[in-house]
Amino acid sequence: MKSYKVEGLIYYSKLTLDSKHILNDSQAEVQTKLDEYAQQGYRLASTNTVSFGSAIYIYLFFEKDVD
Repeated sequence: MKSYKVEGLIYYSKLTLDSKHILNDSQAEVQTKLDEYAQQGYRLASTNTVSFGSAIYIYLFFEKDVD
């Protein structure tokens, strides 16, 4: 049997000349979430992103085996 968790992160676009500002701003937080769930025995199973207005939603799907 498996246990699943979903983590949602939201990042807002801002006026800047840096076209990769969301990527740069999100990397540290995403890495923190990956480390946090890995310590609990979860592994990253899938990801998804959705753009809505000026926001980007990042979904991280984790799973682990449960006995």
